[in-house]
Amino acid sequence: MSIDMIVHTEFPRGYTVLFGADGKVIMTPQSEEHSSTIRSMQIDSAAALGRHAKVTSDVYIDFPADENSAPDLAILREDARKEGKRYTFEDVLLISQVVSTSSARTDYDDCTAKYGRHGIPVYLVVDPYAQEVVLHTHKYGTGKLPIPLADGRTFTLDLDELPHAEPEGDAR
Repeated sequence: MSIDMIVHTEFPRGYTVLFGADGKVIMTPQSEEHSSTIRSMQIDSAAALGRHAKVTSDVYIDFPADENSAPDLAILREDARKEGKRYTFEDVLLISQVVSTSSARTDYDDCTAKYGRHGIPVYLVVDPYAQEVVLHTHKYGTGKLPIPLADGRTFTLDLDELPHAEPEGDAR
């Protein structure tokens, strides 16, 4: 099945559709936890950003090289404009994926690499099974990053002082 066919296919409501790098298409019904978690994030985003903020759920966003995504939640820049029928990755301020039993590897590994590669400023992995939220954000040279520790202390990492490695042939 070509990417164009997949992108224009209407999948059944209530299912999460994942596209693996190996060409597999995985359809799985959403669990109550998955659905409720997305709804909670939608409510929180409306409360924080206003009900007319550009926040999408399960809506395709164009990425280069046909790596399109329909994240569980995406917050877009207020001035974002669709190119054709979709927004582009350049409009994204935050993407969040809610982990399901079938998507854990994709959400933690594949999506983290993809969103980092394309410069998504904030990627949030929300895992109702492990009961954890993993936040991927800061870049080198953006000041100090305070990291709260479990015992109440704070470890502060100075991002301006981190060494820069020379890129290798196939490195990101």
